[in-house]
Amino acid sequence: QVQLVESGGGLVQAGDSLRLSCAVSGRTFRDYATGWFRQAPGKEREFVAAISWSGRTTYYADSVKGRFTISRDNAKNTVYLQMNSLKPEDTAVYYCAASRVTGTTSPIGYDYWGQGTQVTVSS
Repeated sequence: QVQLVESGGGLVQAGDSLRLSCAVSGRTFRDYATGWFRQAPGKEREFVAAISWSGRTTYYADSVKGRFTISRDNAKNTVYLQMNSLKPEDTAVYYCAASRVTGTTSPIGYDYWGQGTQVTVSS
């Protein structure tokens, strides 16, 4: 089993920045690639970013490319999502997830999920 706990969400204004954290416990953190997804009210859960177990390879949705940065610290068993130049359309619940497969952009490719953290961006 792998447990993931997100933190760092909040209410910000358009143009502001936030950093989300995802603390991972349980099985060996290095065995898993990790990803961030988000889900706005009435919408499907969508891929945001993913990172390989080594941290050397990253993947981004086109909507966040150039504004968001995913990273991981294997010594701290933590994954981060730095979000800059936030827009109202970034408002959603953000979820951290773990997968045995690197580069998976579909939610069905992830085995473990956190409970989510709310990000609200006002205009």
